[in-house]
Parts: sequence; C-alpha cells; structure tokens
Amino acid sequence: MYNTSTRILKLFLLIFLCISTQKVWAQNTTVSGKLVDGKTKEPLAYANISVFDANEELVTGTVTPESGSFQFQVERGEYTLRIQFISYKTINRELKADKSKVELGTIELSEDVSQLSEVEVVARRPQMEMKLDKRVFNVSEDLSNIGSNAESLLDNLPSVTVDIDGNVSLRGSGNVRILIDGRPSGLVGISGGSALRQIQADQIERVEVITNPSARYEAEGNAGIINIIMKKEKKGGVNGSVSANLGYPIIGGVNSNINYRKGNINLFGSYGITYRENFGGGYIDQEFTPEDTTYSTYVDRQRERSGISQNARFGMDYSFNESTNLTGSFLYRISDENNLSYNYYDDYNGIDRSTRELIRRSVRIQNEKEDEEVLEYDLNFTKTFNADDDHKLTADFQYRNNSETEDSDLRNERFLMSTNQFVDSIQQRSFINEFAENILMQANYVKPLGESRSFEAGWRSTLRTITNEYEVTQDIQGQEQDSVLSDFTNDFIYNENIHAIYAIYNSEFEKFTYQLGLRTELTDITTQLKQPVDTTNARDYLNLFPSVFMTYEFSKLHTIQASYSRRFDRPRFRSLNPFSNFNDDRNIRIGNPNLDPEFTDSYEVGLVNNFSDATLYSGLYYRRTTGVTERINTVIDGITYTQPQNLAERNSIGIENNYSHDLNDWWRLNGNVNFYYSETYGVVNEQVFEAETFTASGRATSQMSFSNDFNVQLSAFYRAPQQTTQGTRKAFYMVDLGFSKDVLQKKGTLALNVRDLLNSRKWRTTTTGEDFFYDSEFQWRTTTVTLSFDYRINSNKRKGQREGGDYEGGGDEY
Repeated sequence: MYNTSTRILKLFLLIFLCISTQKVWAQNTTVSGKLVDGKTKEPLAYANISVFDANEELVTGTVTPESGSFQFQVERGEYTLRIQFISYKTINRELKADKSKVELGTIELSEDVSQLSEVEVVARRPQMEMKLDKRVFNVSEDLSNIGSNAESLLDNLPSVTVDIDGNVSLRGSGNVRILIDGRPSGLVGISGGSALRQIQADQIERVEVITNPSARYEAEGNAGIINIIMKKEKKGGVNGSVSANLGYPIIGGVNSNINYRKGNINLFGSYGITYRENFGGGYIDQEFTPEDTTYSTYVDRQRERSGISQNARFGMDYSFNESTNLTGSFLYRISDENNLSYNYYDDYNGIDRSTRELIRRSVRIQNEKEDEEVLEYDLNFTKTFNADDDHKLTADFQYRNNSETEDSDLRNERFLMSTNQFVDSIQQRSFINEFAENILMQANYVKPLGESRSFEAGWRSTLRTITNEYEVTQDIQGQEQDSVLSDFTNDFIYNENIHAIYAIYNSEFEKFTYQLGLRTELTDITTQLKQPVDTTNARDYLNLFPSVFMTYEFSKLHTIQASYSRRFDRPRFRSLNPFSNFNDDRNIRIGNPNLDPEFTDSYEVGLVNNFSDATLYSGLYYRRTTGVTERINTVIDGITYTQPQNLAERNSIGIENNYSHDLNDWWRLNGNVNFYYSETYGVVNEQVFEAETFTASGRATSQMSFSNDFNVQLSAFYRAPQQTTQGTRKAFYMVDLGFSKDVLQKKGTLALNVRDLLNSRKWRTTTTGEDFFYDSEFQWRTTTVTLSFDYRINSNKRKGQREGGDYEGGGDEY
C-alpha cells in the first residue's frame, strides 16, 4: 500500500515516454496567420481553419480565438487550406508546407451578401473545452441552469458534486478551492460553499475545472480548483440583459446587467434580487449498544428555509492606450434568511424493532434568523508589451470584509405519554457574531523567450482575520436573566498570513510541449480562544510545490497529456474553531484546534481525441494524500460528537472519460463517467479507521434544438455507493428536464426548467462505530419548477452550430 505511489509514477512516465517518442522527430511545419473583417479590419473570432490533403481528407484544423490569430502544425507536404466563417465567403487556397515555418500574414474575409439575408447564426462554443491545465465548461446556454444558482450549476458538472452542507467535491474528494474570476470573492463569503446558493446561474459565463493545478495557482485545494467566470460584455455602445424568474416551491427574482463602452472607457454593472423558499427533511435511525444496555432513537427532521438576497457590482475599465488597462470594481452583497427546523425524537428501550418499547417522545424547534453582508473592492492593472498579449504584466489588489450574524431561538419540549401532550418546555438561545477582513495583493509577469519558449513569475500575499463570538444561554425558571451555558460559549480569533512566489518555464519542441513550475508558500496561522480559557495556538510552515505538464500532439485532433503537481490543504477557520453547533443538541459538531495540513501528490495522464463531430477525453489519475482529515463520530452519553481528525493517508486511482457528440445539426449528446478506487487508513485515540472502496459516478445530457428556436434538454446523474471509514454513502441519482423558446425576434428567451424531476436528490448514509449504528437520509429541497424570461438589450444570443472539430480550447488564464 505504501509503495503504490512510486509504482504508479513509474507507470505514468513509461506510458507517456513510449507514446510521445513515436513521432517526436517527425519533420513538421508551423503555420500561422490572422483573420480580420475586410471592411472593419476587426479580428474574427471562432472562424474555422481546416487543412485537407490531396484526397480531400481532413488532416488538422483550429478555431480562431478572440484575437483572430491562429497557429497549427502539419507534416511537410502540399495541402488545401479552407477558411470558413458564417456570413463570409469561404476561402480555399493552396498551402505548401515546405519549411519549418510558414507565415500567412493577415487574411481578410469578405462578406457573402447571399448569406446575410438568410443566416443569423453566431459561432457557439462547445459545452466542454480542453486546455493544458484545465477543462472549461461553457454553461451559459445549459437549460438546466436557468433559474437556478451556482450550487446547483456546479452539482450539474462532470466530476463535481455538492453535498447536503454545500461542500463541493471533485472526483470524490473534498477540499476544493472555489474562485470567482480567478480570485477569492465576496460572492462566496464567510459561509464557503453554502454561499454559492446566493449566486444566480444566469450571471455565470463559464466554469473552469482544474483537477491538477500548476504552480501558477495557489497551492490550497488538494482536490483542485473551480474557477467561476462571470459574464462580461466586450461590445461597444450600450448592451446588457434583464431576466426574471418564478418557480415552485416559491422562487422569485430579477437579475440585470448593463455595459457601456465608448472610446477608452467601459462602464459595467449588475444587480440581482432573489427570494426563495425550500422545504426539506429526512431522518436518522440510531442504535446504541454500550456494554451495560441497549437503546435506540428515531429522529424525524423537517426543514423550512426562506430568504431574500441581493447583490450589486459596479466598475469601470479605463484604457490608457491599446496595451495598458486599469479596472476598478465594487461589490455589495446582502442576504437575509429565516430557517425553521423541527427534530422529533422517539426514544426506545432496545434495538429490536419487534420488542422495543417507546419510552420518551420529544421535539427540538429552532427558529433562526441569519444575516450576512459583504463589501469588496477590486483594482486590476494590466500591461501588454506586444499585440498577441503573450508578454504581459498584471497586478491586483483586493479588500473584502464580511459580517454575519446567526440568532436562534431554541425550544425543547417533552411529550407526556399519559396525556398525549407536549410539556416541560426548555427555552434556549444561541447567537453568533462573525466578522472577517481579507486583503489580497498579487502580481504576475509573463515574458516570451523566442517563439517557442516563455518564462512566467509571480508573487501573492493574503492577510486574513476572523473574529467569532458565540454565546448560548438558557432560560432558568425564577431567574430574571438567562444563564450562560459555558460549555458552548466562546470567543474565537483567527489570523492567517500567506506569502507565495512562483516561477514557470514553458517550452515547445515540434509536437512536444512541456511546462515546469515551482511555487513556494509561507503560512503563518494563529488562533486564540479567549474564553472559557485564554489559549493561543500559533503555527507556521514553509513548503515547496512543484508542477510538471507535458503534451504531445499526434495531430491537432489527437493529443496526449501528462501532469504532476503537489498541493495541500491548511486547516481552516471552521475546522480549527472548537465552537459547538447547538442546533441539534443530540448531534453536535465541534472543531479541532490541533489539526495539521493535508498534503497531496497528484498524477494524471490523458488522451484528447477531437473528431469532426465529437470530442473524447480519457484520463487516468492517481492521488496520494497524507494527513487526511475526516470527520469522526463518537458517542458520549447518547450524544453524538463529530470532530475533524488527521488520519494517516489515502491512495486513490481512477479513470475518467468525457464525451461530447454532435449527432446532427440539432442534437448533441454529452457524457461523463468516472471510476475510482480509494483506500484510507488512520489511527485516532488508538482506534483504527480504514476504508477500501471501488465506486463510480456518471452524467449524461441530451440537448436538442429545433428549427422554430425551440430547445429541449434532458440530463441524468448517478453516483454509486461508496465506503467510508465509518460507514457507507449510498447510491444517489437525479434527473433534470428543461425547455426554452426564443421570442420577440430572438431578443428574448422563455424557459421552463424542472430540477430533480423524480424527487430523488437525497443523501443517504450509514455510520458505524464500536457501540453505535446510524442509518440516515436527508434532502435540502424537493422538486423545483422554474419559469424564466430573459431579454437582451443590443446583445445577440450566442448560438449556432459547430463546423469541424473543437481543436483548441478557449478561456482566459488568471
């Protein structure tokens, strides 16, 4: 078990070297050029460049990016170059690849008058694009996301899952770093993953999933990084959109964004307000078997969540010249939630359902008011030193503060069996006052070293302080003031300073490309528990994080990729804070101030196949994690305490396949399947915790677009059962259905979306210990139906069809 990582690494290297050396010495020609509009001289993005041999068979090709520039490689010989773009005349010309480099210069396309009156199609990006170190999901036209939020959107992506607490997992592993536009953001806020429910999906352009991040990215996040890119508009003049949503259970909201660009100034803004109600619940069936007796409890859990949230963002871009740009923006987000929960307890004097007797019945009611406010200020400076943006300097400064309060009234009532009534009411109150300040400063510099090499370096510092005041009181009969429960009341302060530098070297040799990177991070974390006993815990560590990426192109249609990176996860505020979650006084979560970081070595090799109407990615990955953190359950006097603990290690190996296929002009299929094996081992308080599991997950989506601008989408997700160190996560499945219709001369879109059509989005688990067994089920929300209307202002809907393969991915680096 402990030599697995060495064997896997040798196997990866052997496979990659054997494949990549087959053709690395072939004689190739690099062809480059740029496409522009013949009249306006503006670059043409998303045009198709295809190369055919003498038999009219497709050899390779590419799709132009925003700059209109293109580059590809072919073996030396004579070909036909075909350039196609909707509403422009197709160009066919001879291409002689008889030397190492062929520069075609600027190619002007002329409008095809015969097409202009008939065709109103703009190039559509594929749903998934592959880049050197990430996958890009273009989610803006995914019908299942209409009227939903970022949490639901992420839960609908391949390899990504969101659990009942809003925690995001990637390929079955937690500790995922979530960024907005490449940076931490107030749109996520103190609450972490749960705050994703406050971001409306129709404000998101695309999502970048980085399973094996390079040294360019912060080392935090063992499982990887998810970067959410918000919508932006680059057209001149005034443009934007307004959308409205209505649904059941009650959902109502309006979202808008506006953009004004003229000359060297661009003003942008967005505002959204949403009100929603969610109904959920579940059960916990508990059996306790201590040495002296046996007993059991059945808990019926019911939840009603409602709230209103608003977010506004305003900013300005100012271009000093074509190569120097300054952007400033301001974000304000506020949310006001009301949560009502009921836990009904039935206590029995045994565990045998045929003989046990009901001895006690009680209920715990929580009425919670939760308010959050976020202020964020961002400043970005960008300087490019050439027209292709490959020689660039960027600098960022961000200040953010978050405040959050949770005020709960708690009531326990015992049910008297003889009179069939609730009696003996206990009144309690918990109050959390939390405040956080965050400062981010970073700079990045990229310098080309000739035509096929480049060097990149950067610096990043983050300063963070969180204060958390937590108080629990109880109403004592005969006393004027409530009594403070000292076992649960505390005052916690968290200070974190992180400084990092990195360097990356990129090089390209014929069909072989590689990237070498090294990142150094210095972490200084201090926690102070001011009461009940003033205790300070200071920790600092300096770590190195190397990364290696390699690709070999058999052609533009077939590429093999291999990568390695080392990452880690620091124990964060929530895990270190020893405060108790007092919502359920029989199932209490506590932190662990003595947690150590997790370290992960991640290896991956994959093959990308682009066909004329399909794309297939197949990847083999392996991760070895030491210091694994898991939440361990223990039972003391019938109360379950859940606390994070460091285990020894985890080894995971898996195979992932992503497939996208355009069956014809109106029907597209997308599929993802992930199989993986994992083994975990650790010892806590002389007790062994281990798990060995083989599991899988898969997702399939069918998108159909009909001639009358009517679209239908059906998607399904399934996750197989998985063993844990203390039980099992049972199987999970879900089906979504969506419809959309363009109206008002295609300026508007009307959409109907049904989320969780079969009402099966339920988390089911079993938990086993030395003297207890739990079977549980929980559901945050039932089937949701949403009707949405979107109206575009001077902004065309991006739609169309793909011609040829998806040769290269798009998306911005950050």
